[in-house]
Amino acid sequence: MIEVSHITKTYRVAKRDAGFINAFHSLFHREYEEIRALDDVSFTIQDGEMVGYIGPNGAGKSSTIKILSGILTPDSGTCVINGRIPWENRIRHVADIGVVFGQRSQLWWDVPVADSFELLKDIYRIDDAVYRKNREELTELLNLSELLRTPTRQLSLGQRMRCEIAASLLHSPRLLFLDEPTIGLDAVSKLAVRDFIRRLNAEHHTTVILTTHDMQDIEALASRILLIGKGRILMDGTLDDIRRGGESIDETVASLYQQYDI
Repeated sequence: MIEVSHITKTYRVAKRDAGFINAFHSLFHREYEEIRALDDVSFTIQDGEMVGYIGPNGAGKSSTIKILSGILTPDSGTCVINGRIPWENRIRHVADIGVVFGQRSQLWWDVPVADSFELLKDIYRIDDAVYRKNREELTELLNLSELLRTPTRQLSLGQRMRCEIAASLLHSPRLLFLDEPTIGLDAVSKLAVRDFIRRLNAEHHTTVILTTHDMQDIEALASRILLIGKGRILMDGTLDDIRRGGESIDETVASLYQQYDI
């Protein structure tokens, strides 16, 4: 279970004024301002839930995910995931989570996918029998057989994303973070990825937190939506709770953004 209570996070950033003179002046007299990325954020996610975490750019999604994954420490508030505080128990915590970022890779670019899997096996210290079982299952479910001997740089985006998802699940994590998992994929690849995520959740009771601007992903996968804007949780509910009449999911979310002025 994930329990987030009154989390805040502020960044101190250099002010950047327009113009050459101001830029030159800032070299010698730099001024700073504080940006409140997260402001009293609280929510609870039960084991096995699939939650869509949505909001515009700069809303606070990435800061939240970095805190949940143990990369960042909040300024105040608490976060407990499966009985652990992520930033205090990082090594044990990362053994329980998987992360897929659509625009970043955890596969080694110049080596075959299978070799990347072997390296991840050593990093996570996965038992040989567990590794073989998981790799065989993921290879079959994600149709990776013909890709394992191919260097990552030679894969299409859709092929790479399937391999990225497999890589994130080799160690049997209980919690999976998906950040734009279908970005740039064609329709067939998107459907395949969505189908796999649904099956993973149903068969293994894996908790999934999905952050994306693709509202079709949210509609297809998320049983619950958390809307964040300006660092605050603005809504917590289901699509049925917020949908109006015959609106599409994109129209519904656009209306929410206008309603909350985000």
